[in-house]
Amino acid sequence: MPTSTYPCPRCQKYIPRKAIACPHCHTPLKALGHAGIPLHQAAPGEVLCATCLYHQDDSCNYPQRPTAKDCIMYVDLRQPSEESDRPVSRPIPVARQMQAWVSRHLAWIILGGLVVISIWVVLSGG
Repeated sequence: MPTSTYPCPRCQKYIPRKAIACPHCHTPLKALGHAGIPLHQAAPGEVLCATCLYHQDDSCNYPQRPTAKDCIMYVDLRQPSEESDRPVSRPIPVARQMQAWVSRHLAWIILGGLVVISIWVVLSGG
């Protein structure tokens, strides 16, 4: 069960888990001032990407990558995940490559399909 307080990433003073900003140093702790969106912040002199799951599996598209100091999508590799009991469904590399190829050549695939259908209609006497 999570504790109701935790240390501020900047000043290390304990603050309520639902705090939107640190009452001591005024560091923002929730994104856009919304209590449901945690804003993860790196310790001074560190970056979040070095220990982030999304950076490791190369699925991160955050513009500040790989030097992000704060992020709302951060998942710490060093912490056990709450979802670790559930199997993670990730596309296999071959499927990912095939999907990328199809998306790059979609116009040619559609054009080829139209040509095949046209030839089929002409040959069937339709």
